[in-house]
Amino acid sequence: MPSSRSHLDVALASIPLFTNDGLLDHAELDKLLELAERDGTYDEDEKRVLQSIFKQAEQTQLDPTVAARITKIRQTHAIG
Repeated sequence: MPSSRSHLDVALASIPLFTNDGLLDHAELDKLLELAERDGTYDEDEKRVLQSIFKQAEQTQLDPTVAARITKIRQTHAIG
């Protein structure tokens, strides 16, 4: 069975987020998570990509509810 490439889809989808206004909002986070969850789970590659995106997003002025959601996602899915 070929390995999932959804982590590449997540990484590619994140590029416009940081070149547009540089901020991660609810809708953008939903889109990234939807791509990662297509197969029903977060594999290690998806976790690695999401960790990088979250780290970059947390260096900006995140909406407090987006920040709280990222924290919950990190805890729920063991994303560093």
